[in-house]
Amino acid sequence: MSSVAISVKNVHKSFRLPNEKNNSLKSAIVNFRQHKKGYTEQKVLRGVSFDIQRGDFFGIVGRNGSGKSTLLKIISEIYSPEKGSVTVNGSLTPFIELGVGFNPELTGRENVYMNGALLGFSHTEIDEVYKDIVEFAELEKFMDQKLKNYSSGMQVRLAFSVAIQAKSDILVLDEVLAVGDEAFQRKCDNFFNAIKKDKSKTVVLVTHSMDAVRRFCNKAVLITEGKIVKSGSPDKVASAYSDIFIQEARQQNEKQDSPKNTYNWPISVEEMNIVQNKKPTKTVVFREDFTISIDIKSPQSYNEVICAIDIVDAAGRVILNTSTRELKEKIKLAKGTASVSIDIENIFAEGEYYINYAMKDDFTEEQLFKYPEIYQFNIIGNQVRSKSSLTHPDVTWSVK
Repeated sequence: MSSVAISVKNVHKSFRLPNEKNNSLKSAIVNFRQHKKGYTEQKVLRGVSFDIQRGDFFGIVGRNGSGKSTLLKIISEIYSPEKGSVTVNGSLTPFIELGVGFNPELTGRENVYMNGALLGFSHTEIDEVYKDIVEFAELEKFMDQKLKNYSSGMQVRLAFSVAIQAKSDILVLDEVLAVGDEAFQRKCDNFFNAIKKDKSKTVVLVTHSMDAVRRFCNKAVLITEGKIVKSGSPDKVASAYSDIFIQEARQQNEKQDSPKNTYNWPISVEEMNIVQNKKPTKTVVFREDFTISIDIKSPQSYNEVICAIDIVDAAGRVILNTSTRELKEKIKLAKGTASVSIDIENIFAEGEYYINYAMKDDFTEEQLFKYPEIYQFNIIGNQVRSKSSLTHPDVTWSVK
C-alpha cells in the first residue's frame, strides 16, 4: 500500500461569474465592451501541488477567498479540477458542511439515522453507535424533538457527533473545530488528539485557528491567491499566516486620534497608544505582554485620583476591568501633563478589542474623564477562546 494518502499535482480551478444584468441600453453597451463573453473568469487555484503521507494531520490555512475550501472540495470529488490531478489512496469522508441533509421537520433521532445512511451506515450500525452519538452531542433530553426546535449550536453538535462515527481512512475537515460551546470544544479537542495518535488515520484540516494548527498538525501549507506560498512545519506556516496581518496593520496608520475633550471633562486625554516591544502598535502579538500608555492634561492638581480601564471584546463583553484602586498608595495628579501606564499580561484570545477609559476624584466623586471605546486594537496569533473569565492577567499601573 502506498505511503501517500493524497497526492495533489498542479491543480488549477476557475469559476465563471455572470456579469451584472443590463437595465439600460448604456449599461448593455458598456458591459458588452468590457465583458463580451457575458461572464468574468475567477481563477481560484493556480497550480497547487503537495503530498500528504498516510497518518499525517495536515493543515491548510489562508485568508478567506484564498482557495482553501475549493481545494477541499476537489480532494473530496465534489469539484473537478480544470487542470492537474488529485489521487486519493483509501476511503475518504468529507466534513465540509455539517448538517447537510438534515430535515428540520424530523426529530433528532430520525435525523441521526438519516444522516448516518448518507455516510454509508446501515440501520444496525447506527443502532450500535446511537448511544455514543447522543452522549457526545449532550442532547439526551432533546432527541425526540423536531430539529427545527433546536438551536443552531445544538444542530451542529448533533451533526458533528454523527460525522465522527465514520470509519474511513481519511477525514477532510473544514472549520469544524469552531463548533459548540467551550465544554463541547474540549470534547472535540480530545477527539482530535486521539486521531492524531492513531497513525492509521489521515486528517486534512482547513482552519483559521493557528492554535489548532500548532496543536494538532504535523505539517501545513499556506495558500495565498490560489498558490502555496509557505509549506513545512505547523509553527512556521502559522507564523507566516499571522505575519500577513501584522504587515497589513503596519501599513495602516498606527496612531489613532484620541478624543481630547469631547464632553468638556476637567481632564483631557492628549494621546493613547498600545506599546509592544517598545513600539506603538494596534496589532498585538499573542503571548507578548503589552503596555497601554496614556498622556493626559489637567488644568489643576488633584490629591486623590482614580484611573480605570475596561478591555472589551468585539461581542461587548468586559474581558478585563482594572483601576488604580489596586495600588496601595493614592494617586496624586499635579497641574499640567502626566503619563499613565498599564503593563498587561497578554493572555487574551485572538480578535478585536476596545478600551474604555475613565478618571474621577476619589475624594469628591467628581467625574474627571470618561470615554467608551476610546481606542481599538487587535490581537493575533491565537484563536483559543479567552480564558480570562477564569484567569485574571497580571496588571501593573504607574502614573508619572
